[in-house]
Amino acid sequence: MNKKITLFIILNFAFLLFVNAQPERWQQHVKYNIDVDVNVQANIINGTEKLEYTNNSPDKISKLYFHLYWNAFQPGSEMDVRSRESGKNLINGRPDWDSRVTDRISKLTPSEIGYQKIISIKMNGAEQPVIVHGTILEVDLTKAILPKSKVIFDLVFEAQVPVQIRRSGRDNAEGIRYSMSQWYPKLCEYDYEGWHTPQYVAREFYGVWGDYDVTRKIDKSYKLGGTGVLINAAGIGWGYDKPGTPLKNISSPERTWHFIGKNVHDFVWAADPDYEHIVKKQDGVVINVIYKKVDSLQKNWENVADAAVAVLPYMEKRFGKYAYPQYSFIQGGDGGMEYPMATLIKGPSLGTVFHEWMHSWYQMMLASNENEHPWMDEGYASYGEGEVMAYYDKLKNIEGPKELPLHHADAYKNYNFLQKSNLAEPMTTNADHYNTNIAYAVNAYSKGEILLVQLGYIVGDSVRDKILLEYYKLWRFKHPNPNDFFKVAQDVSGMQLGWYKEYWLNTTKSIDYKIDSLWGDDGTSYIRLRRIGEMPMPIDLQLTFKDSTKELHYIPMDMMLAVKPAESNEKRFVHEEWNWTNPTYTVEFKHPLNQLIKAEIDPTKRMADVNQDNNVLKLSW
Repeated sequence: MNKKITLFIILNFAFLLFVNAQPERWQQHVKYNIDVDVNVQANIINGTEKLEYTNNSPDKISKLYFHLYWNAFQPGSEMDVRSRESGKNLINGRPDWDSRVTDRISKLTPSEIGYQKIISIKMNGAEQPVIVHGTILEVDLTKAILPKSKVIFDLVFEAQVPVQIRRSGRDNAEGIRYSMSQWYPKLCEYDYEGWHTPQYVAREFYGVWGDYDVTRKIDKSYKLGGTGVLINAAGIGWGYDKPGTPLKNISSPERTWHFIGKNVHDFVWAADPDYEHIVKKQDGVVINVIYKKVDSLQKNWENVADAAVAVLPYMEKRFGKYAYPQYSFIQGGDGGMEYPMATLIKGPSLGTVFHEWMHSWYQMMLASNENEHPWMDEGYASYGEGEVMAYYDKLKNIEGPKELPLHHADAYKNYNFLQKSNLAEPMTTNADHYNTNIAYAVNAYSKGEILLVQLGYIVGDSVRDKILLEYYKLWRFKHPNPNDFFKVAQDVSGMQLGWYKEYWLNTTKSIDYKIDSLWGDDGTSYIRLRRIGEMPMPIDLQLTFKDSTKELHYIPMDMMLAVKPAESNEKRFVHEEWNWTNPTYTVEFKHPLNQLIKAEIDPTKRMADVNQDNNVLKLSW
């Protein structure tokens, strides 16, 4: 063979390998070194922030953006206006706004507002010009950051802690002095889509992976908990060095708390003079429960610690290894809000505890873009909450819900309500841009939860569980998107699932199947099913006969190009696929018609059929 031709073939083959490969997506990286002094009388923090930024992208970066979240807590802010405008929408006669926010921001006084002011910002020692756009700081760099390079930013900032309204602030309803989330100038994420610079209006977050080294000086009476590991535990005491030790006495008026959190994308802390501290340990993970003592709730907080210890092995078995050395449940905030290695919770509700801890998987280790895909963290955490609660109920012999699908039944009720209203929107809607708060809530939490329960119906529960573990394995400490998840689901299941992604995420089309008719002829019987809804699905059809025997008739849907494995020992008949273009399908079964006493579509109730009444036919002969 001609050498030139041979060389051309080799080079061409190499090129094809290159273009067809799926290289790992690049991710930016940060190292924060933050040092702040907290004035508990004025509720002012003064701080410095050294930020090492690694540009792993192939792009020159000429501008940089930071979040200044606390600027939202000022009259006339976008959060304020958005909330008040949402309140004008009445749903069932009630304003469609967050009851924690309502119009409260508009009424804040100068000493109650929040703000974050940048005193100076330097890149590699050179001062940089800035523009403040509400909750976004724009830095017009004097010199571009080159691909595959590192730069150092030095910030000096001042912030006023707002009165507790949403997530962050001071003096919440339970009297917690400081719930310190979104408290520092936080670098916006730059990824394959470009910069992510949403104004802080109401919803979710998206951050850069990195390491945090955070030091706080605060009145010595205050006790702290939060993200990371306490480096100076020996000098602090209060159970951090050894369980049960008191807070150590010091002569100076302020105490320094030094925490380090590695491989995280945010940092939270909380502080109060009256905090109590419970410390437990499970599988090498230190579990902290930090709360304000109220006698009537003491046993409930102790139960939080015990429950966390009890469920961790199950969580790791189902969803993957917890990757950090500690986790803290901290009383604070205004409900429940997740952060790396910690959560702020209003009270000791186990449902909230399990939900927020599940966010350690679905957002803190699998860090999707919460603004663009809120269901990937809230929905998946809700699914995990239900599974963990079911395990805990069984472990403690607690009678759980009886309505199918058990601990997920409420999600289906919420979804059905939304589908039957005129308020439904696609799940691809940005979290901040839903027309109504209820549409956001149902899509992000309930419909996201159903996505996984229903995926079990489509591929089989055991296969769905394998999908989640493989998803964790491939995408931990990365920023997966919906395509990444569904690619894993298809690879593990061997099924084509693009249709499921398209219908469930991109449309508001409903599932509705009915038992249409039945007839018999010479000992062979027939039952006709009809698709009324716009979204096609595979069908489990269970038949029950007079002698109490049952048969499961499984009908795959043509776009799957595969068959679900049997999920039980129940006698199963696999039929030819149902082409989605056909509105009806006829099932043949070898029993006299008068022996049939019940026919039911989806007896497990995992399919989100909006009209369950026409799924069951009961017969009396």
